[in-house]
Amino acid sequence: MKVIVCGAGQVGSNIARYLASEGNHVTVIDQSPELIQKISDTLDVQAMVGFASHPNVLEAAGATEADMIIAVTLADEVNMVACQVADSLFNVPTKIARVRHQSYLQPIWRDLYSRGHLPIDVIISPEIEVARAIGRRLQVPGAFDMIPLADGKVRVIGVVCGQNCPVINTPLRQLTGLFPDLNIEVVAIVRNDKPIIPSGDDQMLAGDEVYFVADTNHVARAMSAFGHEEPEARRVIIVGGGNIGLCLAEDIEEKHPQVSARIIEMDRKRAQIVAQRLTRTMVLHGDGLDPEILEEANVRASETVVAVSNSDEGNILASLLAKRYGCQRAITLINKTTFQPLVQPLGIDAVVSPRSITVSSILQHVRRGRIKAVHSLREGFAEIIEAEALETSSLINTPLKEVRLPEGVIVGAIVRAGQVIIPRPSTVIKPNDRVIILAAVGQVKKVEKMFAVRLEFF
Repeated sequence: MKVIVCGAGQVGSNIARYLASEGNHVTVIDQSPELIQKISDTLDVQAMVGFASHPNVLEAAGATEADMIIAVTLADEVNMVACQVADSLFNVPTKIARVRHQSYLQPIWRDLYSRGHLPIDVIISPEIEVARAIGRRLQVPGAFDMIPLADGKVRVIGVVCGQNCPVINTPLRQLTGLFPDLNIEVVAIVRNDKPIIPSGDDQMLAGDEVYFVADTNHVARAMSAFGHEEPEARRVIIVGGGNIGLCLAEDIEEKHPQVSARIIEMDRKRAQIVAQRLTRTMVLHGDGLDPEILEEANVRASETVVAVSNSDEGNILASLLAKRYGCQRAITLINKTTFQPLVQPLGIDAVVSPRSITVSSILQHVRRGRIKAVHSLREGFAEIIEAEALETSSLINTPLKEVRLPEGVIVGAIVRAGQVIIPRPSTVIKPNDRVIILAAVGQVKKVEKMFAVRLEFF
């Protein structure tokens, strides 16, 4: 597949790295010679300096033969025009644009992106995606990550195993016998920042970060088995009233009437704008690092603080300070990957990475075969993939113990006629099943082919 990536920032470079590692022909365009030089030095891609929406630049990048353009520059307008030019002049089949400004995303302007106007196939809004990801984490207290799949029937949960976790120091193959009601499949372990795709002989240790797949109806029981029985948040403090904080507060007001939220925003004008957009959320003008403002926000009685300002350092400090003053849990937005290893030892409960979330949103539309959803885990060591099994798939009508799955691939769950099946060695996948799979980053192409319509590969 030939892909043009417009923008060599964090998201663009990460997407280029994913696609290049899978053997795709990738060309990256950016105005910054420094970023282009860095990409050239580190990735096996073609990189060129230029203005991403200019026709001559796109032509030089190979737009006449491109299968896809992914426009993720810092400017919404450049991303939109790049897609328009790619369609009008070069007939590029698939066009994906990152759009940040909320005015472009209002439902009343939805027709803007139709074929006759701006022919963009997929609009990615990082702020909305991040707010939704935080909202999902609020639904499962004690989890640092939660991914709903198969129309909400399955959840992939990320938890930290504490010293008192009942399931540590037990080979994974024995979990079914020891906990017959624990209908889960452990698919990944992160130990000392090193990812492990586990086998049945592996054990979970105290301090491990564990990803497991579970029937949504069994999540509370599974969380209890991992030693997490935290109450669901009823009072939430949001530090930062930017687009992410506002989207999160609107989501809480719309979908969680039992939750009361308070926003702390430093900029007075922005605080007034946010207050006008919300109906039952209190907006406080002040600094999230000011103890008096935290007290005014009733930090001692709050279950969760969500720090989503524009400063990673400010988010970390605000989270730690809120917990110091009595808040039970902290969810923290961090852009810089260098900070990620620090946060768990500091006591931050969950980290939100806009880059990872945006990359997952884009990958969902890049993957071939009958792929329904894709989520990247922990800076891309593996992907959680939801796919539909077809008659032509090599997986169907054979017990899993006889299917030669590539190394680093685990079947986590199967959804058949609305029922969730946690797979065992004798389980057989049937046509039209929804299959939840974890695939190590180097094996994703093989998974795509398992779920592909055969004609795609002739």
